[in-house]
Amino acid sequence: MIPLSHYLVVSTILFGIGAYGLLRTRNAVKILMCIEIMLNAANINLVAFSRYTGEMSGQVFVTFSISIAAAEAAIGLAIILVIYRIYSTIDAGKIDSMKW
Repeated sequence: MIPLSHYLVVSTILFGIGAYGLLRTRNAVKILMCIEIMLNAANINLVAFSRYTGEMSGQVFVTFSISIAAAEAAIGLAIILVIYRIYSTIDAGKIDSMKW
């Protein structure tokens, strides 16, 4: 049986990779992928704690979280596609129509 601390370390590393990528990149697709990595890290935490407490509520919440993440990814990619058609770039730094 794998101890809980191993799951937490993997989740922390994944969350750190996602946060680093989110802060360092300007590509909209990469930003979306980093957000998904961070959501998966949170899901690993929920499943690990659910398994070690013996309750199923964490796993049920992860099921809803995965379905919401799939919808978020689809909507995010659609928004990125529209932004690419308007500006011909997906660089988040070059899109300035919402700036004051």
